[in-house]
Amino acid sequence: MPANLTPVYRKAEEAYRNAREPAEKLEHLKEMLRTIPKHKGTDHLQGDIKRWIKEITEEIGVASKSGKKKGPVHTIRREGAAQIALLGAPNSGKSQLHSQLTGSKADIGPYPFTTKLPQPGMLPFEDLYFQLVDLPPISSDYIEGWIVNSLQPADGVLLVVDLADPDCAGHIQAILRQLTERKIDLHGWWPGLKGPKPVPAPAFDADGEEIIEDPFRISLPAMLVGNKRDLVADPAGELQVLTELLELDFPSLSVSALTGAGCEAVGPLLFQALQVVRVYTKQPGKPADTDRPFTLRRGQTVLNVAEQVHKDIASALRYAKIWGTEVYAGQQVGPEHVLADKDVIELHMK
Repeated sequence: MPANLTPVYRKAEEAYRNAREPAEKLEHLKEMLRTIPKHKGTDHLQGDIKRWIKEITEEIGVASKSGKKKGPVHTIRREGAAQIALLGAPNSGKSQLHSQLTGSKADIGPYPFTTKLPQPGMLPFEDLYFQLVDLPPISSDYIEGWIVNSLQPADGVLLVVDLADPDCAGHIQAILRQLTERKIDLHGWWPGLKGPKPVPAPAFDADGEEIIEDPFRISLPAMLVGNKRDLVADPAGELQVLTELLELDFPSLSVSALTGAGCEAVGPLLFQALQVVRVYTKQPGKPADTDRPFTLRRGQTVLNVAEQVHKDIASALRYAKIWGTEVYAGQQVGPEHVLADKDVIELHMK
């Protein structure tokens, strides 16, 4: 039976994919359930939507008014310019790299599975921060079931591999297999390096029925981070062999979590890859607040900044005055004006 998904449903699904906050996701999931055509062709998808509504409702505490924690926190609230998850095999040096990059006090040990729960930390770059979340290691025979939930708010992945380990290729294959089995796909399409991931053309089965893309499949850009470069003679060559052998399209870089060598490249590369845009706000007659910029992605607008400031400001926004490299000083622009890095804007309401 054809799915016959309506434009209203597809709009709700797209909004769900783009949402980052659990409350936002919950709102769009309910809209998806309300607007999805109800017939046998969508029974499975309806079940998935209901399951995620239940899980997210429990996560944000809507189902319980007690305010008490039910257990360990497996989903880290997104902060900073982006949330990046660190994945790797046991003893790849992932937690040590997290500590080197963020100054966190994560448990580090020479034995596997030291990391038990998500460990957040902040990587500084110029006047912004990237949130790095260290997740438990993944092996060929073990993965934490809640890692799927932990990756929901992530903007990308650093896949950490021990270059000195003779079986590092096997570890990568095992990790990718474990993730794929849980509907998590990693790819190399970072917007600022290769461009956005291409949107596949509609596919149809033998009966001419459109194959519905799973809206709950997680697809994240990944970088291959070769750790322990101090222990190999040619780290760049090792990374090239790995990417060619495994046919990976991930961008790569080599580091030493122990000595810090190469770690200074992580922040600039993430900034470029994610196409981060910093925007500073000011009040009329006052200097700009340059202590903490609002962060967007290239192509986002004045309205997107207003939404970050406050939803009431966004709904009442009339125009903005802007100072930057691509406009004249104090130029008046509308809500849909696309912003450039380090623009200063002054919001004006109706």
